[in-house]
Amino acid sequence: MEVREGLIPAVLGTIVTATGYALKNTEKVSPTVTNTIVGFGLAHVVLGAIDLIEHR
Repeated sequence: MEVREGLIPAVLGTIVTATGYALKNTEKVSPTVTNTIVGFGLAHVVLGAIDLIEHR
């Protein structure tokens, strides 16, 4: 099976975003760190989606 270009960054971005969101509910991790993790994940989702659309 062939993996479409952009699918891996989109899936990993979703996982990182969910992890960052889950860490927001803890007091052990700084809000700055959790916001950075969520932003990093969302950037990967967007870039993966762009690749998926571009390489149809």
